[in-house]
Amino acid sequence: MSRRVAIVTGASSGIGEQTALALKKEGYEVYAVARRLDRMQGLADQGVHVFAMDVTDDASMTAGIARVMEERGRIDVLVNNAGYGSYGALEDVPIDEARRQFEVNVFGLARLIQLVTPHMRAAKQGRIINVSSIGGKFYEPMGSWYHATKFAVEGLSDSLRIELRPHGIDVVIIEPGPIRTEWNQTSRDNLVATSRDGAYAEQAETVRRVLESGDSRRRSSPPEVVARKIVKAAVSSSPRARYPVGKGAGTLMTARKLLPDVAFDALVRRVYS
Repeated sequence: MSRRVAIVTGASSGIGEQTALALKKEGYEVYAVARRLDRMQGLADQGVHVFAMDVTDDASMTAGIARVMEERGRIDVLVNNAGYGSYGALEDVPIDEARRQFEVNVFGLARLIQLVTPHMRAAKQGRIINVSSIGGKFYEPMGSWYHATKFAVEGLSDSLRIELRPHGIDVVIIEPGPIRTEWNQTSRDNLVATSRDGAYAEQAETVRRVLESGDSRRRSSPPEVVARKIVKAAVSSSPRARYPVGKGAGTLMTARKLLPDVAFDALVRRVYS
């Protein structure tokens, strides 16, 4: 019997890179993809198959899935990890940047699902693991577009879980809390570039400081903890619908579930004041 095959997007660093390594260790034939091939040499050196894929380019995604099917004849697991955070006041963020964030975080994810689903259906089995965020359940100032994409991933995944179950395909959501990756720096850089001047400057600086605190080991977790949870979701015979992961993730999700909006708003305002 041929080895199980997994595809991991956004694998050039952080969660994606560690997930590719963890799945490889678990015995999967792993294909790690990202826009920058040069940043995945370390994965290639450890036996992971790597190639360039741009999740905003349909031809790139189509060719990539076709390549895996041609080489392996099966796709057992798709880990949709590619994504980024572009922060800034909604008033300040150019609408083209908002569209790009949706293209990467939502539409690229959805298109890859469209491409792998026929193969999983034919095999009557498969697992789609969508890396969302605790930001798909709560909210913060200056993050409206990012949170909108993650709320979308949550709704898409929940609907898809019911839709694909009759075909033997499981859909799982991973909800990381603060994780020490390049995401933190990217989100802060976008925030400062977008809203450092004007009406939102003071608020932007406050949010920047809160995001920066996510680099602290006391307040965040390494990407390996997310990779381990993804492997658990991949190999479990009966996976949960969603897995919060990382320091504070479970507590925050519980608070969001239990607190009324007015109380949770007050909590968010206190953190970002």
